[in-house]
Amino acid sequence: MRIGVTYDLRSDYLAMGYGEEETAEFDAEETIAALCGALAGLGYKVDRIGNAKRLVERLAAGERWDCVFNYCEGLKGLAREAQAPAILELYDVPYVFSDALTMAVTLDKAVCKRIVRDFGVPTADFAVIERIADADKVDLPFPLFLKPVAEGSGKGIGTNNKVADRAALKATAADLLGRFHQPVLAETFLPGREFTVAITGTGDDATVLGVSEIVPLAGYHGDGYGLVNKEDWHGRLDIVGAPPDDAKATGEVALAAWRALRCRDGGRVDIRQDAQGRPNFMEVNPLAGLRPEYSDMCFIANREGVSYQELIGRIMASFVKRHPACRP
Repeated sequence: MRIGVTYDLRSDYLAMGYGEEETAEFDAEETIAALCGALAGLGYKVDRIGNAKRLVERLAAGERWDCVFNYCEGLKGLAREAQAPAILELYDVPYVFSDALTMAVTLDKAVCKRIVRDFGVPTADFAVIERIADADKVDLPFPLFLKPVAEGSGKGIGTNNKVADRAALKATAADLLGRFHQPVLAETFLPGREFTVAITGTGDDATVLGVSEIVPLAGYHGDGYGLVNKEDWHGRLDIVGAPPDDAKATGEVALAAWRALRCRDGGRVDIRQDAQGRPNFMEVNPLAGLRPEYSDMCFIANREGVSYQELIGRIMASFVKRHPACRP
């Protein structure tokens, strides 16, 4: 059973001249090596494909795989995570993780929140700022929290995202619009504790693998789990197992959002409590980090006694249930 692996290697893009922040979502060689090793351990013959352009080249040259472990983030566009899935669907190649539609709507945080809200999942009130003039139309109580509408890995989250008045709202909106060239999401600030929920499986078979609480320390950077805090967490935060009652409540909200968005196989959902301690959906990551001893999902798996090999095995078991012919 030949499985291709698509991915975006951070070092490749850095070598092409892209910056550290631009490439923050992309993967280290360590991640891809571990992933390929786990797939080989499950009985697959692994072929490293690379990014979406390499995928197009090899498909156009006539190459095929029994299935593909799609781990491509994409580089450009508000639907960039949907590019590799759409290409694979065009060529009728089965692939792991969510489909092109889910990848597109979950990357756009505003569209994503509208969907989960329609399903009755609690999420903070929000507005979208597409141009600076829209900041005057935001009719939400302060404080607010602003972030780019379609970035991952905490990009765009630093020390000026929590705003207490209209002047700060305009200043931060202008900064984010100028830096990321995409709309800005303005949300009612959730002042409570923050959690991340690891999920494996699809639909009714989806289950919570575990829940981590993000506990800020003295060196915490800003008011959110942003890029600086994610990449250099020592002295900035602790990542601990959530207490049972909190794990249950946040897990229920996360699973409801996961199913509403039709996410597949494995990923993470971020949750934050409001002033009353009620868990609210923030965002979902259907392409969660899988770097051993570094990524949140791997931390959770390790704490729950699930090895890296078993974690990838659970993801693949969900995929194989959808595509039984792809069992090794």
